Amino acid sequence: MLDSYHLNILERSLDVAALRHRMIANNIANIDTPQYKSKQVVFEQLLQQELGGTPGGQRLAAYRTHERHLPFPMSNGYAQPQIVSNPNQIVQSNGNNVDLEFEMNELAKNQIWYNGLTQLTAGSFQKLKTVIQGGGK
Repeated sequence: MLDSYHLNILERSLDVAALRHRMIANNIANIDTPQYKSKQVVFEQLLQQELGGTPGGQRLAAYRTHERHLPFPMSNGYAQPQIVSNPNQIVQSNGNNVDLEFEMNELAKNQIWYNGLTQLTAGSFQKLKTVIQGGGK
């Protein structure tokens, strides 16, 4: 009952929000580190593909080395977050590309997203509690 696809997506999204928070904090902590390249977490586009929301409606699939191999979904069927870097964007003269204003904006957006996810998760558990208790009797 607790292992629903909906809750699984919420759990993975919360994990990604925590990872994104760590990446943003790491970027801010390294704002004065020479040659440091900021990192971002990519997940939402991959989740959209997993859910079949790509233009072709195709889901992610793992690479097969032979056409007779059984197809299997990527990462147990779930999109995984990716950490990417933008090494070409240079903001400071020391080669560091951390933009404090951008990072603080991303931090605020991530906090709002995290709060929304926790409310959705709490709502899911509240519904389960109501069902277990017999519909509010």
